[in-house]
Amino acid sequence: MAMAPSMRYCVPGERLCNLEEASPGSGTYTRHGYIFSSLSGCLVKTSDNGELPVVSVTRETESQLLPDVGTIVTCKVSSINSRFAKVHILYVGSTPLKNSFRGTIRKEDVRATEKDKVEIYKSFRPGDIVLAKVISLGDAQSNYLLTTAENELGVVVAHSESGVQMVPISWCEMQCPRTHTKEFRKVARVQPEFLQT
Repeated sequence: MAMAPSMRYCVPGERLCNLEEASPGSGTYTRHGYIFSSLSGCLVKTSDNGELPVVSVTRETESQLLPDVGTIVTCKVSSINSRFAKVHILYVGSTPLKNSFRGTIRKEDVRATEKDKVEIYKSFRPGDIVLAKVISLGDAQSNYLLTTAENELGVVVAHSESGVQMVPISWCEMQCPRTHTKEFRKVARVQPEFLQT
């Protein structure tokens, strides 16, 4: 009877087991009679009837996906001030991220024209879902820098103060269908392939 695969996380160079206990699979190497991990990932041990179990290390492909310069990301605005909006990146293209990354949209990166007249609070509000493009990479301490300075980029989903999803009525305004109140936003002209429902 085949055992259920057991899982644990391991890092490159970690000693996994003795060569007498198992045979090496993908993501591993052998040295001095032991099997070591060559990847960061999950240790998978599979065994067939009576044979030595095969030890392999698999990388979680989803968690390896990172925002890259030039990619379109879907993010949620977490806070705003007069100089920039802080966001959490949720999707890269149409792929959801396991861990959200922090990003910043600076005032001068909100739109392509009249950059000096941009007011963040007329462009984004906390909770808005925004399509943006990565213009530079962050590191552990800093955020990804994002831009919405293209027609296709900007706010795609926003809720009015009464909690209703608003409808875009121009490139800079959205309207609440319930109260008909208009609110300013940097509205995206959405391309259907990017729209996450």
